[in-house]
Amino acid sequence: MTAFTVLMAFQRETEALAQVMGRLEWDQQTVMPPGAARQRAEEMAALESVLHARRSDPRLADWIAGAAPPDAAGARALALIGREHARATRIPLRLAAETARVTSLAQGVWAEARAGDDVGRFLPVLAEVVALKREAAAALADGAEGQDARYDALLDEYEPGATAAGLAAMFAELRPRLVALRARILGVGRTPPALAGRFPAEAQLRLAREVAGVFGYDFGRGRIDLAVHPFSSGSGSDVRITTRIDEADPLGCLYSTIHETGHAAYEQAIDTAHALTPLGRGVSMGVHESQSRLYENQIGRSRAFASWLHGAMARSFGDAGAAGPEALYAAANRVVPGFVRTEADEVHYNLHILMRFDLERDLVAGRLETGDLEAAWNDRFAADFGVAVDRPAHGLLQDVHWSAGVFGYFPTYTLGNLYAACLWQALAADLPEAEAMVAAGRLGPVTGWLRERLQRHGGLAPPRETIARACGFAPAAEPLLAYLEAKFGALYRL
Repeated sequence: MTAFTVLMAFQRETEALAQVMGRLEWDQQTVMPPGAARQRAEEMAALESVLHARRSDPRLADWIAGAAPPDAAGARALALIGREHARATRIPLRLAAETARVTSLAQGVWAEARAGDDVGRFLPVLAEVVALKREAAAALADGAEGQDARYDALLDEYEPGATAAGLAAMFAELRPRLVALRARILGVGRTPPALAGRFPAEAQLRLAREVAGVFGYDFGRGRIDLAVHPFSSGSGSDVRITTRIDEADPLGCLYSTIHETGHAAYEQAIDTAHALTPLGRGVSMGVHESQSRLYENQIGRSRAFASWLHGAMARSFGDAGAAGPEALYAAANRVVPGFVRTEADEVHYNLHILMRFDLERDLVAGRLETGDLEAAWNDRFAADFGVAVDRPAHGLLQDVHWSAGVFGYFPTYTLGNLYAACLWQALAADLPEAEAMVAAGRLGPVTGWLRERLQRHGGLAPPRETIARACGFAPAAEPLLAYLEAKFGALYRL
């Protein structure tokens, strides 16, 4: 066998084991009994030790050096394996295993603290997580200088090639027009009414399954479960999604489901030839979020989709909670300075991300300590949103990411919004009939455009190139700003 063949066979086993670990994480967030938390932490640490040993195996360097990839896809896979190997060799095995153990425990502590509005219960374990991530960031930065060198090293795991400085410049371009748009909307002095009524949990879950199917989710290779914080897990032939339910607010369940369906559709659509290789997963979280945010917002919160969704809700609940499709469209796009990121309207959403981006940069750099984090969060929220955080579950405790050790992920949500607007602009130009299709609940051609242009290619190209190839132009902030100003300008008659 050639060096390339041996390498790819070894990598296939590594990818399979990573999928097993992902399944354990899914189980922990959905059906694992609470008493299993400490044992699960040890299981995760043991499996991470195995994966880390494989990813840092010294034989990989020899195989990579001697490999002769047969084509461009093979060359790209080789580059991605080399990149992963370089990162893994900088992280000591002890640190990798301990991080897996602590973050597994921390997620359970976070869920309990969130349910009890008890920040004090969460902060000690968060301090452990932050210490571990600072150590990892220093190892990955490998002596690089600069105030954000360590944060950049963590960010690179989720968005290869991105830097804090580059993202900060992009955010600086977005922020003034977002703040101005918000001020104009809130200055109107009227807010469309929210949905009214009680929406039983079982009916919500049935409708969530129906909506996921309309968006193309393949239930033969997936399932929907409930979780404290909705997420998508897996790739290839096993891609699972979760949602959450509030019987007073069916839109939370619906749009969480649509968002996670976007993630899952990406993974399910990747060419099966790339399964269990580095090409067989989404190329970055920014690109991943472009799919989930486009499904959720440009399609799911559109006036056209409200036409179909109103009828589906009436069939599910006997009363959609809104007088008609236009009232539902307005309710789904209410602009209010709410506390919770996952429930935020499109105008406020990126302001949530900008706040988290700044806070976690300071945490990683040591400019902010965990004991001061709640006060920093609350002060920043009051400054950005004009209201005081009313309870910890609506503040520091609302997101699972930091308990899971996921630092550098948050900015990819806004990057995903930017990419999504670029993709939607290109899609609308290619499919002028898209709006009519969405209004009829016939999303196949729309999601098919995304599948063909972007999703099926998996990791074949770097993130920005993936978006540029799909759109036909380089990604930029202007399409997002123009989309938001046009949509909410019309909705609020600005």
